[in-house]
Amino acid sequence: MAETATKLPIKTDTKSTTPTRAASWHPFVDLRREVDKLFEDFGRGGLTNPFRPMNVETLLPNVGWSNPAVDIAEKDKTFEITAELPGLDAANVQLTVRNGNIVLKGEKQEDKEEKSKDYYLQERRYGSFERSFALPDGVDSSKIDATFRNGVLKVILPKTIEAQKPETKVEIKAA
Repeated sequence: MAETATKLPIKTDTKSTTPTRAASWHPFVDLRREVDKLFEDFGRGGLTNPFRPMNVETLLPNVGWSNPAVDIAEKDKTFEITAELPGLDAANVQLTVRNGNIVLKGEKQEDKEEKSKDYYLQERRYGSFERSFALPDGVDSSKIDATFRNGVLKVILPKTIEAQKPETKVEIKAA
């Protein structure tokens, strides 16, 4: 069964929002917490210590949703951003152009329930992500196009005419 690509609307946000200090340093706070946890585990003997407090994140490492894998490529007339978003559909993905950035947001919610004579299994997974990329110079932001197909988002950022001009080689003269 062939699945057709879904066009995603690109929203342009004209209001200026500056990230708070806490929001801009969020990845570093998470990194610091993980490094601290690593040293605490090392001092306690790792997972072999039976008195170690149990952490749900340690037991279920893939419960949440992390940042998706993204590839960025420059071509002659465009830049292309390709994001892998497995398990999501176009309704759960939002793409916005704001303050010279292109912002990709998404949210995943998954409920799984299995009933059998011998067991009952119920799992819930959910999480959200947000990735922001600076728009390169020479991109015509009014002509950005995005398609979503089979869990892959492809964003085409067309270059302006000036940005498409071939580069010129400058001769270096020996003094």
